[in-house]
Amino acid sequence: MFTISKKIHFCYGHRLLNHQGKCRHLHGHNASAVIRLESVQLDRLGMVCDFADIGDYVKTWIDQELDHNMLLHRDDPLLPTLTQAGERVYIMQENPTAENIAKLIFDQVAAGGFPVVEVTLYETESALASYRRD
Repeated sequence: MFTISKKIHFCYGHRLLNHQGKCRHLHGHNASAVIRLESVQLDRLGMVCDFADIGDYVKTWIDQELDHNMLLHRDDPLLPTLTQAGERVYIMQENPTAENIAKLIFDQVAAGGFPVVEVTLYETESALASYRRD
């Protein structure tokens, strides 16, 4: 089995509904997403995937949807206020936890046809969450 990984850096803001700690308040992160691809066979160039191809695909999507954006749950009462103020908001069906953001990125990479097996989101240097399909 061959494996490659590509790391993408981005910034986002969020808050967690019904959280009892400080994450219930709006705050931001300088995050990194590590996308891991896997294949039993290499392509004609001897690669799982060209790093530039996966990097360009993921970076383009993250720049458009997540980077410098406020990620909020669809039921967040601040949504109307922020959208009326012209702020960028990405509406999530679930609480925008590191786990759910990792899954969101995983699903986007999979939809692009890449052989993704895991996405790890580093919310901070010491706090990370991963999503993978078994």
